[in-house]
Amino acid sequence: MRAVVPGRSTGARCEECARLDRAHSVAADTIADDPRPYRVYLAWFGPGLVKVGITAVERGSARLLEQGAVCFSWLGTGPLMAARRTEELLRAALQVPDRIPYAEKRAVRAALPETEAERAAEVRELHARAVVLEAWPESLTREPCQPVDHVGSFGLAGAPAAVGDVVELVPGGVVSGELVAAAGPDLHLVVDGRGVVVLDTRLMTGWELMPLPTEAGAFTVPTREFRREQEGLF
Repeated sequence: MRAVVPGRSTGARCEECARLDRAHSVAADTIADDPRPYRVYLAWFGPGLVKVGITAVERGSARLLEQGAVCFSWLGTGPLMAARRTEELLRAALQVPDRIPYAEKRAVRAALPETEAERAAEVRELHARAVVLEAWPESLTREPCQPVDHVGSFGLAGAPAAVGDVVELVPGGVVSGELVAAAGPDLHLVVDGRGVVVLDTRLMTGWELMPLPTEAGAFTVPTREFRREQEGLF
């Protein structure tokens, strides 16, 4: 059976296969017997965008780097199901989401506060409210708020703000530019005449890629500008 893969697909899979793949992930809450210890974290992506999530202790902060978290702090450590219950607790009691669309992350990343203290403020405030919740699972050990900032790791310090992102890749499309930052799967490219455009590298899965001739400099894949006021992010 053949299926058309949408141009916005980030895994080179049709929608049905993508659903099946996700059904076997820890993130989908279908695995309850994982014996590994897990950490609950608060991740901040920009003003007003904080999420709660979990990751295996053995992975360290890799999950936060993969998601493009600008700042984060651990919240607690314990068994998988206790970590899951803590996620649910924060969603219900503090209205903290467990998922944030990448489009929102990219748009808000274009206007980050200048100092680490400012970037950590929302994480500190939510951490303080979370650890005093009465329904906190007994098997989950609370951890102190110690914000970690990724602006330097991503190369965002001093980098020009992005003005838009790539909508999708197309046959024969050309992507060119100077790499100035990389946050999670996103490459920030300075494109002649456009400013900084963000390319989600997950869109590249399944495509045959070829280097550009040295004389080629066009950027011909579809892009869209960040509409800040409409999205209500700024």
